Amino acid sequence: MRSYDDLCGLARALAVVGERWALLVVRELLLGPKRFSDLSRGLPAMSQNVLSQRLRELEQAGLVTRRVLGPPASARVYQLTPRGLELEETVLALGRWGSHQPLPATGQLSVDALMLALRTTYLPGPAGDPTSPVGVRIGADGFVAEAAPDGSLTITRDGADRCAAVVETDDVGTLLEVVYGYRPREDAERSGALRVHGDRRIAERFLGCFPRPATTGDVAPDPRSSEPRR
Repeated sequence: MRSYDDLCGLARALAVVGERWALLVVRELLLGPKRFSDLSRGLPAMSQNVLSQRLRELEQAGLVTRRVLGPPASARVYQLTPRGLELEETVLALGRWGSHQPLPATGQLSVDALMLALRTTYLPGPAGDPTSPVGVRIGADGFVAEAAPDGSLTITRDGADRCAAVVETDDVGTLLEVVYGYRPREDAERSGALRVHGDRRIAERFLGCFPRPATTGDVAPDPRSSEPRR
């Protein structure tokens, strides 16, 4: 463990999770346990050697543990300990702050990273959308999104098919483009890239609850204009 020779709690926290990639590994585990291959797929720019090293360090710090899933999977997975799960609000707060930073020229977004981005940018309408849980399916990954009484959004893995409304796509990019207004929902549906099942009213209200965060380099929109800034 790297020490900063500083008694501050922040310095002690950074000694545990301040190494490069550490918090991104935590991010990938916030929605549930994953196999090593799943973690590697979610962090494609991270070498497997570095991933192994970070997992060992997080295990030694008591933030991550390993277990074997029961039949029929019988797979070895990594998951956050209760102590590791305490980092959730920290990760969300950093994600919320970082959403206002300019986007890099290149990069990728994992499925779990997009789910956390939805949580940090969710803004319910006057009716407190969505009115009921909404299923979100991206390829083989399924999630349930549900509005909490305090106006926040909770997202849990699995159970999407049990929801009255399900938004389905084959890739992260399509959902990102639609929810943040880079691509009209109607266009994505016409092309087949986005499918809506069940209660369309609930699904459409849900998709409209994510304003695109203004970045630090954005120019403030003209208040005299009624047109939304794109």
